[in-house]
Amino acid sequence: MELLSEYGLFLAKIVTVVAAIAVVVMLIVNQSLRKRQRGELRVTRLGEQYKEMQEELSVALLEPAQQKLWHKAQKKKLRQEAKAAKAKAKAGEAAAATKPRAWVLDFKGSMDAHEVGALREEITAVLTLAQPADQVIMRLESPGGVVHGYGLAASQIQRLRDKHIPLTVAVDKVAASGGYMMACVADKIVAAPFSIIGSIGVVAQIPNFNRFLKSKDIDIELHTAGQYKRTLTLLGENTEEGRQKFRESLNETHDLFKGFVQQMRPQLNIDEVATGEHWYGTQALEKGLVDEVGTSDELLLGLMQSHEVIGLRYLQRKKLLDRLTGSAAESADRLLMRWWQRGQKPMQ
Repeated sequence: MELLSEYGLFLAKIVTVVAAIAVVVMLIVNQSLRKRQRGELRVTRLGEQYKEMQEELSVALLEPAQQKLWHKAQKKKLRQEAKAAKAKAKAGEAAAATKPRAWVLDFKGSMDAHEVGALREEITAVLTLAQPADQVIMRLESPGGVVHGYGLAASQIQRLRDKHIPLTVAVDKVAASGGYMMACVADKIVAAPFSIIGSIGVVAQIPNFNRFLKSKDIDIELHTAGQYKRTLTLLGENTEEGRQKFRESLNETHDLFKGFVQQMRPQLNIDEVATGEHWYGTQALEKGLVDEVGTSDELLLGLMQSHEVIGLRYLQRKKLLDRLTGSAAESADRLLMRWWQRGQKPMQ
């Protein structure tokens, strides 16, 4: 009996120690997550990546003996450069003047434009360090989405324009509707030959289940204060007056969209291009919707001799639930994109 008692006491001590360790670990992890909750800014030297790729390919084409000599010479060169840099640092010499920078941002927009949060951080980071000779390249891909989301995204890009930092938007696939609203803020738009551009229009649709509910003897009561607090509804009976007001709201939004594009690109014949239609890159150039036909790859390669090309990306740490719901949202966006490519038009 005494042995069992001592054994039980021993187990209790072990459980207590394990629990205490688990609590400490949880506190440390939680503190670490809190520090990283805001996210992190990831910087990539795209010019160096390109140079490394070029060297790897060049070396791969050499004979084995030549490869050995190249690697030997490269090691010697790197040692000499490291030694020289260390000597300069000890002597307190200022770093040599660097090339102007080309900051590269990527925006792949979803229907709700939630990526604007990361865009805000990236643009703020650029504004804190940008020099007069610097410029920004934005690789943009979006079929559009909600008006307020893409309106905010365009306003974020406007911050660069207000600070007189040259901005080029490169469209490899699609910048339509709200995506084009963002693109037109740029000083220059470069579009791939078969990229989708334009769709300056507004669309909204809403199902109505009122007749179905009536057939099941289900009544819906909707009470509002304000004549147009609700125009069209999902469940209630819609009126012609409500439909007319809804159409008026769409037209008002379209007029605002047209006015914004005209302000950003005054050379456009806005009545000709604001029909809701989209055009491919070469056609968009003829319409004045873009300034040049080309890919983002050629654009960046052309800058690497004269600029230090730096990729900037803000990564927000997500909770498990956000990651799961985010994956579902991305799947829905991809499905919507496929539907749109089959002939559907995006929202504004």
